[in-house]
Amino acid sequence: MITVLRMGHRIGRDKRITTHVALVARAFGADKIIIDTKDANIEKNIKSVCKRFGGNFIVETGIDYKKIIKQWNGTVVHLTMYGEEIDKSIKKIGKNKNLLIVVGAEKVPPNVYESADFNVSVGNQPHSEVAALAVFLDHYNCGNWLKKKFDGKIEIIPSNRGKKVLSKNGSYI
Repeated sequence: MITVLRMGHRIGRDKRITTHVALVARAFGADKIIIDTKDANIEKNIKSVCKRFGGNFIVETGIDYKKIIKQWNGTVVHLTMYGEEIDKSIKKIGKNKNLLIVVGAEKVPPNVYESADFNVSVGNQPHSEVAALAVFLDHYNCGNWLKKKFDGKIEIIPSNRGKKVLSKNGSYI
């Protein structure tokens, strides 16, 4: 199971970016996101995406990050620009484990660096936590997220021109 822990979510400031972290987590192969700040709107929005596009992705908000990290039964990976190079870390992390991927919204406290099994650098330049999560999950899952079937009410059909959306009953929308 792959779980993403979003730390430092500020409702007024981070709602779009945290929503994007959740959407990337879902699409790129995570099973769940935990957000440390209670936010019913993000829960509602992500559950709506899952209802329409499918999948068993879980969203929980208002959970204490310290408790999650301390009680985690598996590997804790913290994404940061100060960690070990992504490719070196992924070789060490291994597969088929309970993985907790920590991404921050604001400055991450030192105890997270100390508690993590791996502090993973997705590049050494400032960039988005959304990008860091996408790159990490793509590398960790070896691109297999592209083949994942979500079995939703609607499915986007790849097309060079135009939008092709197929409904569950087989008709194009």
